[in-house]
Amino acid sequence: MKDNRRSFIKKTLGASALVAAAGATAAIASTKANTGDSSHGVVVGKSNKKEILYKETAEWKAFYKASY
Repeated sequence: MKDNRRSFIKKTLGASALVAAAGATAAIASTKANTGDSSHGVVVGKSNKKEILYKETAEWKAFYKASY
């Protein structure tokens, strides 16, 4: 009797995992299909601002000097 229940639970959990995986795959595919752009998730803008990664300070100079 226990073996029947265990096998039923195993089959049920296996099937539900497959259904969940199929649903997740379908959701991902539909979001990729709906974007319609070729930027691959990269945000492309038209800003005229210069990108500043860091300001040259005494701390940065010390860090770069120590990293050599």
